[in-house]
Order: sequence, then C-alpha cells, then structure tokens
Amino acid sequence: MTRVKRGYVARKRRKNIFTLTAGFQGAHSKLFRTANQQGMRALASSYRDRNKRKRDLRRLWITRINAASRNNGISYNKLIQNLYQNQVLLNRKVLAQIALLDYNCFFIILKKVSE
Repeated sequence: MTRVKRGYVARKRRKNIFTLTAGFQGAHSKLFRTANQQGMRALASSYRDRNKRKRDLRRLWITRINAASRNNGISYNKLIQNLYQNQVLLNRKVLAQIALLDYNCFFIILKKVSE
C-alpha cells in the first residue's frame, strides 16, 4: 500500500492563520494555537473598532463645528436648528471641513442661516 502524505487541508488552514498574524510579536505569530487566538481577537477588535471609528469621527466633527460657531456667538444646537429650518443640506462632516479649512465660507453660512 502506498504512503499517504497527510495535512494538505490542515496546512492550508494553518497557513491562512499565520498570514493573518504575520507581524504579531513572539509566539503570537509563531505558534498555531496562540496565533489562532490572537487572530480571532484581532478580527473581533477590528470589527468593533470600525463602528467605534464612525462614532469618534462624528464626535470630532461636532466638536469642531461647535468651537467654530461659538467663536461667532452662536451655539452648536442653534446652528443645527437654523440649518434644518433653512433646509441647508450640509452634513456635519462637510461643515467641519469648511470650518477647519475655509473659515470665511463657514462665517458666510452662519450669517445666512441666522438671519
């Protein structure tokens, strides 16, 4: 009977895990069991933090808009209320970029909506 060389599927599975954990330190990239655990942990963290990044960026935009609008004597919530009432279709990301990069344009927007 001929010899059967085993392990093609297992080797492929291990190789996928090791490519995922390449760059991790120590046993986290060398030993299969710890690499597998750390790989699962890394995937879970990246999934969680993709949603957290959206929340953090929205908070940053709101903070920037608030700081820029308070320099002109209007609070953030009044600014957003006036934008909705005047049906201005600028979201928070665009408003924060305008406030950061083109302050004169942001000032013009404030004056238009606060009339």
